[in-house]
Amino acid sequence: MIGRGTLLILAAAFAAGLAGVWLSQRLGGSTTDAAPASPAANSLATQMKTVTIFDTPRALPAFNLTATDGSALTNNTFKGRWNLVFLGYTRCPDICPTTLQSLAGAQRAWAGLTAAQMPRIVFVSVDPASDTPQKIDEYTRFFSPAIVGATADDAMLAVFAKSLGMVFMKVPTKDGDYSIDHSASVSLIDPQGRMAGLIRPPLDSAAIGADLRTLALSH
Repeated sequence: MIGRGTLLILAAAFAAGLAGVWLSQRLGGSTTDAAPASPAANSLATQMKTVTIFDTPRALPAFNLTATDGSALTNNTFKGRWNLVFLGYTRCPDICPTTLQSLAGAQRAWAGLTAAQMPRIVFVSVDPASDTPQKIDEYTRFFSPAIVGATADDAMLAVFAKSLGMVFMKVPTKDGDYSIDHSASVSLIDPQGRMAGLIRPPLDSAAIGADLRTLALSH
């Protein structure tokens, strides 16, 4: 269970956000080579404030994650609406709380959208050894009850991360524990379940909210 002290640390972390900027610069966010969309290929690309839309959306290989409620998150889960997917872990001291706070803030721009149109935010923990479903659920709910938390075993996480062009790596610490370095970008999954773009840090809640509202209303 996440205690009051941990929540205060999280609040301070995303308020400051400085360490998160360092990590985002260090990892760059993604190894995806897809090019930004041209106006001819996708007219929506010209309306985007912060989302980079690819010329050609990329189909994702089969994956099977487990949500905090025990349900399966598969390729079919992402179909039907736009999704923002971020990889991290609950003990992350900087970029994870900063990013989730920014994504939660983007939801304000989606008022009035129908349930079918509402973009989905998915936080995937890459630390299954430590992050139990309960811990992930408590963590995501601190930022927004609408954020979907999930994880999988190490092998499936590696496949899923690679399919998004993301990376993560366990790093031993001097005290015998470990931290996890991971990509800092947010993946955009379209209503057909394909990777359609990226949002790179630094993140702007208002711009993300506006872009996803435009995409949601276009579908």
